[in-house]
Formats: sequence, structure tokens, C-alpha cells
Amino acid sequence: MRFCLSFAWICLAGCAVLAGANPEERVRKVTSVVRVDAHSGRLVRRLAVSPRVVRENVVEARPVLPLEPSAAPPPRESSVEQFIEQTAQRYQVDPLLVHSVIHVESDYNPFAISSKGARGIMQLMPSTARRFEVRNSFNPWQNIEGGVRYLKYLLDLFDSPRLAVAAYNAGEGAIFKYGNIPPYPETSQYVYRVATRYGALEAMRKSKLVPPKPVNPPEHPPVRQSVDAQGRVLYYNHARSAP
Repeated sequence: MRFCLSFAWICLAGCAVLAGANPEERVRKVTSVVRVDAHSGRLVRRLAVSPRVVRENVVEARPVLPLEPSAAPPPRESSVEQFIEQTAQRYQVDPLLVHSVIHVESDYNPFAISSKGARGIMQLMPSTARRFEVRNSFNPWQNIEGGVRYLKYLLDLFDSPRLAVAAYNAGEGAIFKYGNIPPYPETSQYVYRVATRYGALEAMRKSKLVPPKPVNPPEHPPVRQSVDAQGRVLYYNHARSAP
């Protein structure tokens, strides 16, 4: 199953923040508070504004059958690029979409570690890795397998490449809550970057140009592990100094 991310998707990605809230959401409670300034001893009046309450928009989940991981291990001579193509085709996901997500997530670095704890070439969070049976997120074959399965799950769940990409970044719960791409600047930018990359790869495919090959794992720095004074296991690479 191949699908084309249309120009409309790229346009929508740039306008990912939802339209203005309804009148109830714009009402805020303003309270006047008089306090004594600790330094001058004078009475100071301040206005305390209550936070805006965002109305939740519940989206019904579509029934999605669980995907079983592939039993066959990848051939040793298979490159990262070849394995991405094979895995995407096996789970009926557009390979260009997988390449676009990987490009934005880690730029094909299987040892990448985000500040939030996402790991590997497709930047799987530990909970997502466990959910899709990835034992070693720094193994590119396992990470790609789990990441593509997760992407396929999201595509089936939301029936929209745009929402699936947003959920890959922000989680399914955020899509259910807002009924659209959540109004997070990071997620809006993420969807835009993935859509832009996809458009570039699609143009190359139509013009039969060969995109630059991704870098294979041996050229990236290894991941190191250490245990801090509290007994926590920490992972780092050359981009981060050891604790």
C-alpha cells in the first residue's frame, strides 16, 4: 500500500496549531491580590490570572490488529537502507515515509540519544520499545523493525499520514485529546520537517534521481553505559561527556 503525501499535507503541516478556542476556553478568572513587598514594606497590588482551560476533543480510536514482528533475522550483508526498504514493504508502509521519519529523528544515527530518552535510529522511547518487542534499541535492525511497526500501527489507527507522524512525535494521547495535531511547537515543526523531507524524496523518485545513501552504523560513535551514585543506568555517546 503506497500513498502520496499531497501538497495539502505540507501546507497543513505549516498550520499545525489548531484554530482559536471557543468562547468558553477564552474566559479567564482575574483576581486582584494585595501583598506587602518584602524589600520596601509597601503594599503592592498584583493581578493573578487563572490558566486557560482547553476543551478536550475526544477522538474515537479505530480498531487496529496487533502486528507480529518478523521472525526472520535480517541478512548480515543487508545495509540499513536495504533493510528499511524491506521492512517498510513487509508492513505495507511507504518506504519514503520511513526514510523521512528517520532523517528527522536521528539522521540515520543508530546510537542517537535524545534529551527525553529516545534511543536509536528511529528514536524509540523505552516504553515504546518494550511495547513493540525491541530488546536493544541501539541495534538498528531491531529499532527499525519496532519503529516501522509503530508507524504502521499509527497509520491504521488514525487513517492519516499527517496525524500518524504527529502521534509518532507527541504520542497517541495528544491526538485523541485535541482531535488534530496538538498545538505543540515541537510537534508542528516535526510534522512540517517530515512532510518537507518526504516531498523532496518523492520529487527525486519521480525524476529518477538517486538520493544520498544513509550512513551505515559502523561510522557512528558507540554508546557507552555507566551507573551514577544513585544506581541509575545512564547511556551516552561521544556527543555527551561521561557523568
